[in-house]
Amino acid sequence: MAERVIPLVDQRFAMRAPAVPAGAAGLPTGRLADALGRPLRDLRISVTDRCNFRCAYCMPKEVFDKDYAYLPHSALLSFEEITRLARQFVAHGVGKIRLTGGEPLLRKNLERLVEQLATLRTPEGRAPDLTLTTNGSLLVRKARALKAAGLDRITVSLDSLDDAVFRRMNDVDYPVADVLAGIEAAQAAGFDRIKVNMVVKRGTNDHEALPMARYFRGTGVTLRFIEYMDVGATNGWRMDEVLPSATLIARLQEHLPLVPLEASAPGETAARWGHADALGRHDAALGEVGVISSVTQAFCRDCNRARLSTEGQLYLCLFATQGWDLRSLLRGGASDEAIAAAIAPIWQQRSDRYSELRSELPPDAPTAGTGRRRVEMSYIGG
Repeated sequence: MAERVIPLVDQRFAMRAPAVPAGAAGLPTGRLADALGRPLRDLRISVTDRCNFRCAYCMPKEVFDKDYAYLPHSALLSFEEITRLARQFVAHGVGKIRLTGGEPLLRKNLERLVEQLATLRTPEGRAPDLTLTTNGSLLVRKARALKAAGLDRITVSLDSLDDAVFRRMNDVDYPVADVLAGIEAAQAAGFDRIKVNMVVKRGTNDHEALPMARYFRGTGVTLRFIEYMDVGATNGWRMDEVLPSATLIARLQEHLPLVPLEASAPGETAARWGHADALGRHDAALGEVGVISSVTQAFCRDCNRARLSTEGQLYLCLFATQGWDLRSLLRGGASDEAIAAAIAPIWQQRSDRYSELRSELPPDAPTAGTGRRRVEMSYIGG
């Protein structure tokens, strides 16, 4: 079979220039809704397109090899540019900001960006919830600085406790013990809201779900199981490698008593299950697990997330085929008011619901008639 080569660089620059409405149209009110009535509440910001892991479901080594051309530093948004854009999103109603990548802790002095974002305030005067997703490899050295800078929460990606399985999945021979040490360092630094995300791939690591649930039970760490998704165009996704969340929960319940919990917030992506006591009631001290069922139980109708790439492209869906070039406004001399006004109609015309339409679409063309491949998750973050 011929080697598959994906033109990722061309895809990065499939962007549209945002228009700035005339007059007061688009100015922030804190209540911005899209074409399906979904509010803008969550902004995910990719701070780098680089990662030190080569997980097959995200950055497979055969594509992201030593010759892969990453973005030059001059193309990346500076911390000041990121903060300036984030301020406009917060004015439109965003209350949660997640820093992601690639691996965000590879961005030098990331705690300085956290410090800047921590100064932002919503129209109601609240600080936005600041969180970060990481593979955990650099947490031992960075956890205290991130906490001191104002980071509220950390999510660690960890796909197995079995060292051999984990090394195969990260494909750089990185030991699981070092990620667990990073989680412990985050707890020692004072982070009391830590999540662990496990991507479950049938036939690869699904047997590790129960050991993971047992390991984190009662530790104060919340475990989330994520169905293996068809993000991007390079991970060779197949439906038969998806383990439905319902099947996973049924497996866990054969060994661990679990009870369903209410969603913690509007737009919550995970269905929550609490560890139960002997009377069948949720025991908060034992914690909970969650399942993110983006393949088998799509939650598009509640999606309130926008994504900002490391070079300033705004994406309206994890499965998008093009972005909106906000960097051109930043570097073209646009005022804050103009940038905020340009963001509004982009969100207002949003009608993305790829996961709900998945079964009706070919695997490499999620938007009918575009002729473009989906953007890679490593570029806009998960």
